[in-house]
Amino acid sequence: MRTKVWLTEDGKPIIGAGKVKLLKAIDEERSLRKACSKLDISYKHAWLILKKMNERVGHEVVTTIRGGKGQGTFLTDYGKQLISEYEDSRSFVDITFGDETSLENISFKLSAHNKLSGRIVGIDKGNIVSKVKVEIDPDVLTSIITSEALERLDVQEGDEVFATIKSTEVVLSKADGKAGMKNGKLDEGE
Repeated sequence: MRTKVWLTEDGKPIIGAGKVKLLKAIDEERSLRKACSKLDISYKHAWLILKKMNERVGHEVVTTIRGGKGQGTFLTDYGKQLISEYEDSRSFVDITFGDETSLENISFKLSAHNKLSGRIVGIDKGNIVSKVKVEIDPDVLTSIITSEALERLDVQEGDEVFATIKSTEVVLSKADGKAGMKNGKLDEGE
């Protein structure tokens, strides 16, 4: 099984493996131009990627200092945080799919849409993405959602929820009828 991980905001990708590679190259080279040369991409393309990323997150991910000994392009704390959140999510996905409780190993018969009732047994809230563990007897599934979506969903440990399993995601909705978030948009259910 192969997986790809992206951090998204309102259904729009913020950062994936390619952008992480760009940010890491900038961090190593301390120069956007040198990072572009290292990755064999055009300066304009990289600049547009960074511009779009800044617009989507509402924060600068790099800062440029011109002139003097300390000149160069550097990651902001937010840029470093994005890399960390991505790597945590990537690691979590790698561990999850290698774990015996992953969807591939659970004895459910899955189709395009399955709505399973369960109870939240754990929430690991991050700055950008959060992990919600849902007990669906006899197993526990984990949904990775944006922290903003988690806030809007307003769930806590012990809440009864529905885990809607699709071929690409696990979507949560509160069992009391409150709608959840799906791809950054309100999910009223199907």
